Amino acid sequence: MRKSHPVRRAVLATAATVSGIVLLLSLKPASDPGSAAAAGGAAPPAAAQSPQGGSRPIGDGTVTGDAASTQYGAVQVRLTVSGGRITRAEAVQAPKGGQSDQITSTAVPRLNQAAVAAQGGEIDAVSGATYTSAGYEKSLQSALDKARAAGAPESSGSGSGGNAGSERARTVTGDAAQTQYGPVQVRITVSGGRITRAEAVQTPKGGQSDQITSSAVPRLNQAAVAAGGAEIDAVSGATYTSAGYKQSLQSALDKAGG
Repeated sequence: MRKSHPVRRAVLATAATVSGIVLLLSLKPASDPGSAAAAGGAAPPAAAQSPQGGSRPIGDGTVTGDAASTQYGAVQVRLTVSGGRITRAEAVQAPKGGQSDQITSTAVPRLNQAAVAAQGGEIDAVSGATYTSAGYEKSLQSALDKARAAGAPESSGSGSGGNAGSERARTVTGDAAQTQYGPVQVRITVSGGRITRAEAVQTPKGGQSDQITSSAVPRLNQAAVAAGGAEIDAVSGATYTSAGYKQSLQSALDKAGG
């Protein structure tokens, strides 16, 4: 018998190997999720994420967090939510007196902006205002928790029925009042026929005005809410700012129908 040629044996072996590979590939399942993702295909159903991402939505309205005590005084944050987003954050309480006035006037506006930008409680502390920042973040988180728990801060109770919509907060901005040192303009939030928040959106700025504004305006805001109207006392040392504030506050009340 004649022996097989070595080249022929090699060709036969190669052919057998190729046949085996083709057979294995034909038996592999066609629905490999890994290969589908690599090819840019749709992700498998199990990989779909919930639109809420595990976070409860917050309803429109106004909500105030619990006051957070710090070494230099309490910090308390109030949020305004519109369209499910934080549109304004403000500190209705902040450390006062001595060096705290300067720190508060610098740090709080930055913290307010950070809260709106972050749309949550994860904000960075302001350098040089560690205690105020920590208190702010704590009260901010409290406000967010209340807003999420209530769904809609002003109308989450039972039994109010069709009146819930009428209790929603409404915001009105008064006309700017000109003073010797610059304009003063007041914005108020009214809910249930009462002023629930007052803030100065324009105030005198520059030089000594900054210090006067940072001291007087928070007091005027509190006085407006407490009085429920424009009959408030002027802050000592801030006569022009107080007069402009009262004038713009009355304008806002007139627009609100009260």
